[in-house]
Amino acid sequence: MEKIVILTGAGISAESGLGTFRDEGGLWAQHRIEDVATPEGFARDPALVQEFYNMRRLQAAQAQPNTAHVALARLQRDFPGEVVIVTQNVDGLHEKAGATGVLHMHGQLDSALCSACGQRWPAPMRMTVGEPCPSCKTSTARPDIVWFGEMPYFMDQIFDHLVSADIFAAIGTSGQVYPAAGFVQEAAAAGAHTIELNLDPSAVVSQFDDTRFGPATRTVPVWVEELLAR
Repeated sequence: MEKIVILTGAGISAESGLGTFRDEGGLWAQHRIEDVATPEGFARDPALVQEFYNMRRLQAAQAQPNTAHVALARLQRDFPGEVVIVTQNVDGLHEKAGATGVLHMHGQLDSALCSACGQRWPAPMRMTVGEPCPSCKTSTARPDIVWFGEMPYFMDQIFDHLVSADIFAAIGTSGQVYPAAGFVQEAAAAGAHTIELNLDPSAVVSQFDDTRFGPATRTVPVWVEELLAR
């Protein structure tokens, strides 16, 4: 049974109206990453960080999956083998499109996390500073997001999938953030065929066997059709 492992990044959600780190004029452009995406930034100004993620949570809640998300959900449903989706995105659009079992390595906007006991619970649309944990009652609630300097989630599972993949695809990723940028090497070393689908070449494009460039809403559905027609 063939196994496909897919890594998705911000590029797949850009056409749903969700900006990337590098978009000019977007939400990220208004803040320094150190201020809103690090544990130190949260310790320094928790109100700023909570408000930043409140805005992102609202954007994600209003966004709709595009044809690339829908195509991957269809691949997962109709492919005769196994399809594992790993995402760097925190927007939940894969699930909105119908995907299941998605490994959110950078966390999820719709989840809250207790810094003290590690409890997770559904995040309200608007989180506030000092919100109590429903488990330990400590006022240390934070967005369940992996910030810079923190270890991504599900790494053991992800590497197990990478070394057993027949096909590894990276979609809409910059290739600049590790450990995700190193996934292609892991999969290739284990014998997987590797393909990058991206608007522009990533920083690690030379490591892929195959490349497709263009908007994800165009390249991903075509690739999925090819896989399902084999």
